[in-house]
Parts: sequence; structure tokens; C-alpha cells
Amino acid sequence: MTPEVSFVLPCLNEVRTLPACLAAIDRCVRAHGLAAEVVVADNGSTDGSREAAAAVGARVVEVKARGYGSALAAGFAAARGRYIVMGDADDSYDFEESIGLIRALRDGSDLVMGTRFPAGGGRINKGAMPWKHRYIGNPVLTGIGRLLFRSPVADFHCGLRGLTREASAGLDLRTTGMEFASEMVVKATLRGLRIAEVPVTLRKDGRDRPPHLRSWRDGWRHLTFMLCLSPRWTLVLPGAMLLFAGLLLMALVGAGPLIVGGVRLDVHTLVAASLMVLIGYQVLLGAAAVRLHVLDREIGPARAGVQAAFAWLTPGWGLIVAGVLAALGAALIAIPVRAWLAADLGDLDPSHTLRPMIIGATLIALGGQTAFMAFLAAMLRVARA
Repeated sequence: MTPEVSFVLPCLNEVRTLPACLAAIDRCVRAHGLAAEVVVADNGSTDGSREAAAAVGARVVEVKARGYGSALAAGFAAARGRYIVMGDADDSYDFEESIGLIRALRDGSDLVMGTRFPAGGGRINKGAMPWKHRYIGNPVLTGIGRLLFRSPVADFHCGLRGLTREASAGLDLRTTGMEFASEMVVKATLRGLRIAEVPVTLRKDGRDRPPHLRSWRDGWRHLTFMLCLSPRWTLVLPGAMLLFAGLLLMALVGAGPLIVGGVRLDVHTLVAASLMVLIGYQVLLGAAAVRLHVLDREIGPARAGVQAAFAWLTPGWGLIVAGVLAALGAALIAIPVRAWLAADLGDLDPSHTLRPMIIGATLIALGGQTAFMAFLAAMLRVARA
């Protein structure tokens, strides 16, 4: 008979705590009459964890690729239940509380997150979570995730959570490390899945060894993963700010020096402005290509307005825009060239000739960026076809 629920536990040398987790699952199954199976995704244990799991009827899946995400992905793939409940094998969660997750899944949720913090009704027992995780790591990373992706989840990193088998397959989870936890929440949010939260209790784990989690390394992996899936904040806003600031400075000092509060802004400021424009524009073009043609596969199509705004990014239009910018740039560069010829190829006054030279070179560079990016976008379209 196909089970309703698959309990999936990632495991790496957890023989000390795994039996207690399996016993709690058994109590939950018996108390609520669940049709269930237990899948232990073993990540290379050498302490007898596999044997301990098999001895009580759990199905052991050996996962050669190391990492929390690798183990869970293999466990999800092996699960046969309609619903999947995942939880750590270190006895830090009471699997009897997983019935709350299962009920929420039965009620129509696609992903159900445990929430450990008192603000969400959860509980953190004394000594269960280091202060740097409770007051820095989890709040900061969860806050960033909520800001970047408008996620409703209040505890991104709770290890006890449930999801439907369809959601597990549809999310196409790929990360191999601890950032797997963030990937699940981010993709579920971006794809509009129904997400619920259920209060759970975090207690001090029963291990007699250091945890597999490495606070700063894994925290950095969570952060960089979220930033890589958020081009709006990582690329678009910084690029737009640089471009706007550069254009403003060029407008102010393009015609001549500007004195502000006794400070003279001249051609050196114009060079800096040119650099800001070029970098900002390149970042925006890169953001468009990434969002429309790469992240499309990971987090779904961009909004219709975004797609329409960059629909012109084709080789034809790219070459037309590049040609116009190059022509304007060449016209400006012709000004100092004529002055140089008039001076019999002698010295020029930089205060007069550098301005059109800098602005002209900037326009030509922008044209080149546009043309090359248009061809790159076309190549990406071909690759996706």
C-alpha cells in the first residue's frame, strides 16, 4: 500500500540520536493511525547509523554526494508518500509534533514550515540554540529572505517541515549544502505555493560531537544563494544607482567646471562619472539577461512588464542603438580632433578638449555594450529553445 506520509531524515553518524527520532516517529504514526514510511538518507555514516535504522524497519538510502541538501534531495526522490515530512536526526525536534504539519498539508498547503520562535507560537528550550543563531543568524537571514522575496515565512531555517510530493518535484531543488533550506522557501514563495507555518519546539540535541553546521560558512552560503536569486537587489538597484549618479555628474560638469561649496568639479569628476555610467549600464544589461534567460528556469518567468521592457534586446535593435550611440560619440570626439589638426598636431588645452573626448568615448562604449549584450541575449534565447 502506498503510504500517505514519508518521513525523510538526513543522516551522517547519528547512531546516538537516530533511534530516539525513529521511536518518536513510530509513536506519532501509531497515535494518529498514519500510513507512513521512514526514509533515512545516509550520507556516509561509519558509526552504525544505517544498521540502526534498518533494524527498526526504516528504508535506508545511501547518498554518496556529501551535503545536507544532497541527502535530502535523494531522500525526497526515494519517498513514496503523498506528503513528505523532513526533520533532523539529532533529536533536536520532537517528531510527534509533525502531526501538525501533516494536518496543514491535508488542509491544502503545499509547504508547511515549523516555526521555533515564540513570536510564532514556537518554543526554544534552554541551550537548544546558540545565541548567535537565535539573535543574529536566523533573524538576519530570515529578514533578508522576507525582504528580497516577500516571503511570509518567519523562520527560514527550521529543520522540521513538510511538503507535498508534487511540490518537492516541482521546486527542482538543486543546492547541496545547508542552503537547501533557504532554496526550498525561496522557490516555494516565488512560485506562489501555498505556505503555512506550525509552531514546533526546538530542544537541545542529543549529540556527543560537534554539529555538522558551520555557522559562518553556512550562513554565507545561505546569504549568497539568496542574493544570486534576487537580481533586482543584487544587480538592478546598484546598477541603476550608479547609472543615475554618473549621468547626473556628466550633466553637471559636461559643459564646464562646477564649483559646489568651494569644491571645484572638473574633468577628473567627468572621468569618474563616465566610469559610473559604464559600470551601471553593464550591470543593468547583465541583470536583464540573467533574469529573463537564466533565472527563468529557476524561479519562473519575469513579470510581463520586465519582459516587454527588454524585448528590444535583439541583434537588430542592438546594432541600431549601438550605431546611433557610436555616431554621437564620434561626432563629439571629432571636436578635439579638429582642434588638434588646427594646432598642427601640437599641444591642446585639456580643459576644453577632454570633455567632448570623455563623453564621446563613453557613448561609443555604451554602444558596444549594447550590441554585444543584444547578441548574448539572442544566444541565450537559442540555447533555451
